[in-house]
Amino acid sequence: MAAKKSNYDTLKLMCHIPAPSGNEIAMKQFLLFYISENSKKWKVKPKIFSGPEFQDNIILVFGKPRTAIFAHMDSIGFTVRYGKQLVKIGGPVLKDGFKLIGSDSKGVLEAELKLNANKKTGAVSLEYKAKRDFETGTELTFKPNWREDKDHIQCCYMDNRLGVYNALKVAETLKDGAIVFSTWEEHGGGSVQYLQRFLHKKFKIKQALISDISWISDGVHYAKGPVISLRDSLIPRRSYINKIIEIAKKNKCAYQLEVEGSGGSDAGALQMSENPWDWCFVGAAEEFVHTPDEKVHKKDVEGMIKIYQVLMKEL
Repeated sequence: MAAKKSNYDTLKLMCHIPAPSGNEIAMKQFLLFYISENSKKWKVKPKIFSGPEFQDNIILVFGKPRTAIFAHMDSIGFTVRYGKQLVKIGGPVLKDGFKLIGSDSKGVLEAELKLNANKKTGAVSLEYKAKRDFETGTELTFKPNWREDKDHIQCCYMDNRLGVYNALKVAETLKDGAIVFSTWEEHGGGSVQYLQRFLHKKFKIKQALISDISWISDGVHYAKGPVISLRDSLIPRRSYINKIIEIAKKNKCAYQLEVEGSGGSDAGALQMSENPWDWCFVGAAEEFVHTPDEKVHKKDVEGMIKIYQVLMKEL
């Protein structure tokens, strides 16, 4: 009997594609293939901007764009230093026994994360346990374990494969707008600085939505809709946020308001750029952030897609 098809098969596949910060090429290649195969069925076929001048980033431009969606392709992970030593990529949660996977010239190999505490200093060093040593410089990522039931989907790298998935779903009906698949977000950023310059200069775009994943907290709950973030470590312009909230209310979109004092996204590069950008983080919230077990409610995924469709039409 054939396996039952899920509405989230594309998301599941993307969660299995390794793309740690600095080595996003596999996600770039998948997205270019996906866009080539599926854009024929979209309402508007976009112009695709990629190539050496964009490094491993992709920009899609539909019609006459007014607003850009930014969705980062990269993930957290680890870099093999020497022998069994590891160095973090971004901010993964560290737990002894987490399953890892990596690929070098000798092939694909599974491993386990090992935390070694110095008894004198208390300092913790990161290592891996595997049948052999990886080559120096190999990236290790969490081993995917997809779980899906009636209400939830769970796997590593919902942050930010879900943000990318959301952008692809919005692309199906988008008439006017831009979609940016960016790199390096989890480890300090760097690509959005020149991508925003290109969009601002060529298309006069100056407002953005950040298609990324937030977290469940004491004020953010499952199945209540995606969050509209009022602030994280940065504070967006309130008049732009108010406009987004008004549009969401008018169109009866489910949403939650979020206030945090930490965290960040591709928005940081927009706010610090030489060009005037308005931005707002809008995304579903998850549990078990930056672990192999990131968990999202399906209602929040569907709500995220709906609110983006509305905002890209009305902003």
